[in-house]
Amino acid sequence: MKLLLTASLLAIACAAPATARQLTIADVTMLSRVSAPTVSKEGRWLVWQQRETDLAANRGRFDLWRLDLARRGAQPERFAAEADVNETSPQIVGDTVYFSSDKGGDDAIWSLPVAGGTPRRLTSFKGGFGGFKVAPTGDRIVVWADRKPGAPSLEPAMVKKDANAGSGRTYDQLFVRHWDSWATGDRSQLFVLPLGPEGASGDGMAVERGLVGDTPSKPFGGGEEIAWSHDGRTLYFALREAGRIEATSTNLDIFAVPADGSAPPRNLTDVNDATDTLPVVSPDGRTLAYVAMKRPGYEADRQVVMLRDLASGQTRALTQGWDRSVGSLAWAADGRSLLATADDTQEVPLFRIDAATGKVARLTGEGHVAAVAVTPRGAVVAMDSLTAPADFFTVAGKGRPARLTSVNADRLAGVDLPTVTRFSFAGANGDTVHGYAVRPTGITGKVPVAFMIHGGPQGSSNNSWSYRWNPAVFAGAGYGLVAVDFHGSTGYGQGFTDAIQNNWGGWPLEDLQKGLTAATARFGWLDGDNACAIGASYGGYMVNWIAGQWPDRFKCLVQHNGVFDARAMAYETEELWFDEWEHGGKTYDEDPAAYERWNPVNHVAKWKTPMLVITGEKDFRIPYTQGIASFTALQRRGVPSRLLVNPNENHWVLKPRESRQWYGEVLGWMDRWTGKAPAADMHVMPGTTVTR
Repeated sequence: MKLLLTASLLAIACAAPATARQLTIADVTMLSRVSAPTVSKEGRWLVWQQRETDLAANRGRFDLWRLDLARRGAQPERFAAEADVNETSPQIVGDTVYFSSDKGGDDAIWSLPVAGGTPRRLTSFKGGFGGFKVAPTGDRIVVWADRKPGAPSLEPAMVKKDANAGSGRTYDQLFVRHWDSWATGDRSQLFVLPLGPEGASGDGMAVERGLVGDTPSKPFGGGEEIAWSHDGRTLYFALREAGRIEATSTNLDIFAVPADGSAPPRNLTDVNDATDTLPVVSPDGRTLAYVAMKRPGYEADRQVVMLRDLASGQTRALTQGWDRSVGSLAWAADGRSLLATADDTQEVPLFRIDAATGKVARLTGEGHVAAVAVTPRGAVVAMDSLTAPADFFTVAGKGRPARLTSVNADRLAGVDLPTVTRFSFAGANGDTVHGYAVRPTGITGKVPVAFMIHGGPQGSSNNSWSYRWNPAVFAGAGYGLVAVDFHGSTGYGQGFTDAIQNNWGGWPLEDLQKGLTAATARFGWLDGDNACAIGASYGGYMVNWIAGQWPDRFKCLVQHNGVFDARAMAYETEELWFDEWEHGGKTYDEDPAAYERWNPVNHVAKWKTPMLVITGEKDFRIPYTQGIASFTALQRRGVPSRLLVNPNENHWVLKPRESRQWYGEVLGWMDRWTGKAPAADMHVMPGTTVTR
């Protein structure tokens, strides 16, 4: 079945000129990126943050935009957009937009009437902060910021400097480092400031008395883990208590604390030793909704919606009978239902969940719902697809979403985007496995194959736009991209997701082998004999595994931040719960056979396929030493190989110039080995440092 990306929903709202061209990474890095939508309570105003690329500075910069939803034909307009200033994180409370700004060089919270006016700085504390939320009553702000554990306020601690001290760091427990940062001892904590006519002056007051941990959680947690009560008197937040178990625990709990700090936080979910998170309070203030996992130590367990009566404390599971894992959660305006997103067979739709019965209704069709802002009649969502970056749409009932914006129409005018076609086949264990093929437009004859393997491994090659691994860019370069959602992928029920545990190189590899065979048999425009396998994270692991288990199938391989040696990975990675769960819940010394069974390093003697290895020096999830080891193995065996090291990138490549270089290297490598370009033409992007 083809993905029908209709003009009214996900296609770019512009007519393609007669002389269309292919999409390139130069196009993608310069696209506007919309996020963080917020809608006024009566539903008139939509405000969001929009990122533009400053290529010279090699970064993004942010402005706020506004759209009048009540005026037919209204067009988006810049709302807070000072040059060389970043305005982010808008929130509408009453008739005011609150936002973060770095005007003057210091991060602070500002406000601006939603109807227009003069921005006003509200806070004056020093030391920076991570984010904020204004109470529904408009009289308090909660700020989260990194400070020393037990800090009474936002005032930065005075640190005595010893002129004779060395620069070494000492540690007595894990985490030593996390994601891309070395541990400094600071923790993300909550501080409440009173908000009045004169602003929110002072350093506020800490409310997490007696707790040591990060709220929001690191590295990816945000405002979705913090909620105000309806009356602004109570804060609800998710936190994993720190200590010697932190690196092995997924036990986030939800706490309640008085906003005035009059009592210590109270753990509402202590009975559950797995993850509890995403707290949201019903419009009438009576019910707390959140999601909960069941199995401790498993970060990809199913997230079930729970409802807690705040008066009685009684809690019930609302979506236990729905075999999908909820990724985001919000109450509908009427309080009778919740709006949620969840992976579902290569899509990420918006669903309505009846708060009384748990009955689920799907509200959107194809595409990836990336953000949700509740309106009186439904929601405004940010939605994207494999062939369209995010724009805003209104969703009301089960009707087709209505487009509100086309922010990249001018930039993509004249770009001929590819066609996406889904397929399925009988994979490992006879289970139905899904995939898609992306066909370049305007092709004649066969094209070489880019066989893309997703990471996670509990993830999905779904119908979404990516600024890192973008299938449309590979198609624009003349490749037919094939992706398969192997066992372990999300969106097919928890049993399918669980099937990869202790099975990393088993059923997933069988699915990939059968999937590539199915795709090349079905799509005659794919040159199945001229293919490269490419992947990052778990996908990078699988590329290393393929090098030893399927060595005669591909013309080349691209391995990005993948596991090379499972033994070293067990002791080098930071979030130990992940690696240990994937190997049966045991450490390497407890069950070395589980780690060695699917360990790529044990099969290096069979490596012979040319491989490009990519790693980031700030990647602490799969440390760059794994990439160095992979490259060393290739070099010592005399296998054609190339190494790209990103000194300022983590597990992902995020900066625009580094992204352009990445694509230049990857496509250049693939061109070389598929015969699309002379072997000497590596397509190295300007500014690349090559060491031979």
